[in-house]
Amino acid sequence: MAWYRNHYQCARCDAEWTDDWSCMCDDDCPFCGARHMSPHHNDDLTHVTERRADRFVVLRSMESAEETPDYELVANFPSRKLAEAFLKATLTASPNTSA
Repeated sequence: MAWYRNHYQCARCDAEWTDDWSCMCDDDCPFCGARHMSPHHNDDLTHVTERRADRFVVLRSMESAEETPDYELVANFPSRKLAEAFLKATLTASPNTSA
């Protein structure tokens, strides 16, 4: 399932916040309560690369994810460069499907 970190700025009080969701949806301002603020940009967190011990792992948000991304391990590599190259090649080869 797609996963996003949405970035918001309140039109009423100018506060900024982020929220992670499975879609790019409107949110209510946690500071003043203004309703239906749309994200001004987002980070796609469906696939991520992170360091674990001496390896770099590629993770994917599972289709069954609901309230959290519920990542599953896709692959692991000895360097971040190799992990990110794998991820880029996988997404480029099939941009409309899960890697």
